[in-house]
Amino acid sequence: VKLSGRAHDHGWFYRITEPFFVAMDRIYGNALKSFMHFRWLSLLILIGCFGLIWHFQGTLKTELAPLEDRSSIRAPVTAPEGTDFDVTEDIIYRLTAEVMDSVPEYQMIFGITAPGRIGAGSANTGFVVLMLTDPDRRDRSQQQIYDKLVDMTRGFTEARVFPNQEQTISTSFGASLSLPVQFVVQNLNFEKLREVVPQFLEEARKDPTFGNVDVNLKFNKPEIQVEIDRLKAAELGVSVLDISQTVQLALSGRRFGYFLMNGKQYQVIGQVDRDNRDEPVDLASLYVRNNRGEMIQLDNVVHFRETSNPPILYHYNRYKAATISASLAPGKTLGEGIQAMEAISARLLDDTFETDLSGASRDFSESSGNTAFAFFLALGLIYLILAAQFESFRDPFIIMITVPLAIAGAYLTLALTNNTVNIFSQIGMIMLIGLVTKNGILIVEFANQKMRSGRGLTKRQAVVEAAQARLRPILMTTLATSLGALPIALALGAAATSRIPLGAVVVGGLMFSLVLTLFVIPAMYIFLSGKKRSNVPWEDPSQKALKEAEAEAVQD
Repeated sequence: VKLSGRAHDHGWFYRITEPFFVAMDRIYGNALKSFMHFRWLSLLILIGCFGLIWHFQGTLKTELAPLEDRSSIRAPVTAPEGTDFDVTEDIIYRLTAEVMDSVPEYQMIFGITAPGRIGAGSANTGFVVLMLTDPDRRDRSQQQIYDKLVDMTRGFTEARVFPNQEQTISTSFGASLSLPVQFVVQNLNFEKLREVVPQFLEEARKDPTFGNVDVNLKFNKPEIQVEIDRLKAAELGVSVLDISQTVQLALSGRRFGYFLMNGKQYQVIGQVDRDNRDEPVDLASLYVRNNRGEMIQLDNVVHFRETSNPPILYHYNRYKAATISASLAPGKTLGEGIQAMEAISARLLDDTFETDLSGASRDFSESSGNTAFAFFLALGLIYLILAAQFESFRDPFIIMITVPLAIAGAYLTLALTNNTVNIFSQIGMIMLIGLVTKNGILIVEFANQKMRSGRGLTKRQAVVEAAQARLRPILMTTLATSLGALPIALALGAAATSRIPLGAVVVGGLMFSLVLTLFVIPAMYIFLSGKKRSNVPWEDPSQKALKEAEAEAVQD
């Protein structure tokens, strides 16, 4: 069989690109050899990377997830307490008409009054839902339309209107439809809540972090408290029971029985005529009979005090509680909103109060802790696996130095692209642990082989040769992974906004660590590796076992 003489030839693409790669290998080799004379700079680079991580952790904005343009905005409506169904319905109808005039991009709009399980269910509540056309068919984004609605509804004086956008991620029931910041203030003493909640609400409304601010514990239900002057009542011969029965009979509408007239049954209800019970002062005109049979005007033995209380009392973790809800001002994130609420609570609340988070804020807090745990768990698992593979604790430590280089690059990319730290970017950082340690593995493993080759190489010679030999595989795998993640970073495709931080972290972290890894890892190998030069030729264990088996077969 005659083999073709062209079997060893390469194609035209190889002949065009190979000179470039050869020159790149030579330039990198010379640069690395020069860097080895100043390898202490690698320590400064590491310190700089840790400094970047520390800086950006304190300055980058944080949130649960970026808001997606889902072409939907919801606006809960709350009219004054006591507003009946018809009036609330008319308010929602007029609000709907104003929204239609202000937002030509609407596809559908509808309002619901007294929504039951969907909302508070009272006759003075409701909501308006605005469905927009697809993003590619309108000039304004959902965020721009939302900002316009917030400005418009501030001038709507007939009811409180709080537009909000659906959260991208929500694990709590109803959290995706509520305002993003949910801060719970708790106390065993209801009077302390009564005193603090209005102050807290006022401070939150002054804070530029928030747009609309509301609280579920509203002291808007008017009441009249009847305080009995017991000494004077005793002097006049009026008992407390007589006073309470008189007020009850006059106002409660108690049913005493039925009577029949013309074949129809009617209820017998005891109550003062409406004209005589419309005003608080009407109570003073009631009379009560004393034990001597005399009629005593009620205001002689009682004092009336007008007050207001919440129509519903709320509890959270068995505490009496109030939940302060807030939307975010343009450019603000959920993390900043929670920090602002905590700052207000530190100024106003004493040690008897407890605070907690609810809704999307609670989801954000829990996800931050969970992803941090997952990050360190991934670090530990990879280190243990590498320690088992290398049969060493030093080599995996050298390899893991690639991680802070990549994380620093990820944070820097988020800052440059004006992205936030959220659950998607945190997932990208966890991915980086596995992606960038590959580069360190290629250099360290091949350097170890060079040290065991029996050529008597020093650690410096071995690691320089290893880094040069592994340059192309490192470039190939890193560029392939980065280009694969680039469409995610560029937000190509529908509803891709939330994935931008993930792609930016992967691409930025890989490219930033690529440049530094090629110089820092060889330098750290010289500092930390415990390998000694060896003049004994090293042989691959599998090849050695194969030769031993062949020798035994020959002897047999």
